[in-house]
Amino acid sequence: MSDFNRRKFLEGSATVAAAATLGTATVFAPDAQAQAAKAQPAASKPGAKPAAKPAAKPPAAGAPAVQAVPTIAFRPEKGAKLRVLRWSRFVQGDIDQYMKNVAAFTAKTGIEVRVDNEGWEDVRPKAAVAANTGAGPDIILSTNDDANLYPEKLLDVTDLAEYLGKKYGGWYPAVQAYLKPDGKKWIGLGLGAAGSMMVYRTSMLKAAGFDTFPKNTDDFLKMLQALNAKGTPAGFALGNATGDGLWCNWLIWSHGGKLVDANNKVVIDSPETQRALEYGKQMYATFIPGTLSWLDPNNNKAFLDSQISVTNNGISIYYAAKNSTDPKVKELQADINHASFPVGPVGQPTESHLFFNQMIMKYTKYPQAAKEFLRYMTEWDQFDPWLSAAGGYIAAPLAAYEKSAVWTADPKNTPYRDAVKNLRPAGYAGKLGYASAGAGADFIVVNMVAEAISGSKPVKEAMERAQKRAERYYKV
Repeated sequence: MSDFNRRKFLEGSATVAAAATLGTATVFAPDAQAQAAKAQPAASKPGAKPAAKPAAKPPAAGAPAVQAVPTIAFRPEKGAKLRVLRWSRFVQGDIDQYMKNVAAFTAKTGIEVRVDNEGWEDVRPKAAVAANTGAGPDIILSTNDDANLYPEKLLDVTDLAEYLGKKYGGWYPAVQAYLKPDGKKWIGLGLGAAGSMMVYRTSMLKAAGFDTFPKNTDDFLKMLQALNAKGTPAGFALGNATGDGLWCNWLIWSHGGKLVDANNKVVIDSPETQRALEYGKQMYATFIPGTLSWLDPNNNKAFLDSQISVTNNGISIYYAAKNSTDPKVKELQADINHASFPVGPVGQPTESHLFFNQMIMKYTKYPQAAKEFLRYMTEWDQFDPWLSAAGGYIAAPLAAYEKSAVWTADPKNTPYRDAVKNLRPAGYAGKLGYASAGAGADFIVVNMVAEAISGSKPVKEAMERAQKRAERYYKV
C-alpha cells in the first residue's frame, strides 16, 4: 500500500473518531495503600526482560494438560495504570466475566485498569487516531487485521506470544497470519473469533421440506427459495457490517473468486467472481426487504422477531433466546440450530469469521504492566471462565482451549468451537499487511456484493469498481 493511500485511510479514520464520543467505561482502582502493598518491583527499564519463575502453577480443575513451561511474569512499572479499549459485548456474559477478570487483576497487582467499550465500527477509527497521535488507550481489542494498518506503532509481544503458544498447544495458523505477518515478530495477541455460522429455525426448514441443513450451495439455494415461498424468508446483512457482512467472503470464495492472488495482485474482476455474484442474485431474491442497510444488530433482531428463518451470525442469537425473560423469545431456544456454511463449486469449506486481536500500543508508558495484563487474562484460570460465560460466542485462538467445557455443555455450541482453527483470513489469498487491512476496513467485497446482487449496478460494473478500489490499496 502506498504511503499516500495509507495516510489517506488513517486520516479519514481520524476524522470519524474525532467526531465520536467515548462509550461506556469502567475503572477498577485500588486505594493507594493497597496499591503500595501489592505493587510488584519495577523493571529496571521499560524494556526489561520479564522474570521467569522456575515452575508453572498447577492447572485448575478441569484444565487440559498443557506443556510444562516456566511461568513468565512481567514486572509492572511502579505506579502503572492501564486503559483498555474493547468492542462492546453482544452477549452479556462476555463483558460480565471480562470485568470480573479485570477486577481480579487489579486486586492481585494493584494496577488500576479502565475499560472503555465501543461498537466494532467505532473501535477501528479510534485505534487509528491513537496510533497516529501517539496517545490514547494502552491496549486495544479490535477486529480482523487492523493491527496491520500500523504495525510500527505496536509493541513487540513476541516473548509473551511464544510463552502462551508453548503452554497452550500453539496458536492457530490464522492467528499467526494476522499477528506475525513477517513470520518472526508478533505485533499483537489473538483473542479469538466470533464464529459466523448459519443460524436457522428447525421448524421452518421442515415446513419448507428440509429435515437437515443443506451441505452444498445448490441445495442451499433450493432451501432459500422454498423458505421464501412459505413466507419465511432468509436475511443476510449487506450494509457495512463488520461481523455479519463476512458471508460475502464466503459467497466469493465458495465459487473460486478472491480479492487478491498469492502475489497480492488484485483479481476480484474475474469469471469466478461473476459466477458467485450471479448465484448471489438468486439468493437476494429470497431475502426479506431491507437487508441493504443492515448492520450487525439487524439480523439478530429480525431473527428473534421471527421475521426471518435463516441468517449468518455468531452464537449471540441463541444466547439471547436462552437468557431472555420474554417467554415468546425464550421458547425459540429449542427451535434454533446452527450449521456450517454450505460448500460451493470449489469443493471445500471457505469459512470467514470475525477475528479479534489484542494490541499494546508502543506509546504506552507501562509496557510491562500491559504485557502482564494480557498474560493474566489469557491464562486458563481467567480465559476458560470467560469463554464459558460468553456461551460459545468467542472461539479461542489457542489449541488447548478446544477442551473447554463450553463446547460440549450444549451441543448447539459445538459448531462454533473451531472457528479460529478453520478461519480463512479476510485478505485471502495474499499476504496480510497495510493493503489487506485497508481494503477490509473499506468494505470493498461487501459493497461489491451488495451492488451486484441487488441490481443497483450491473455485475460487471460492480466487479470493475471493486477492482479499482482494491488496486488503490494494493498499489506498490
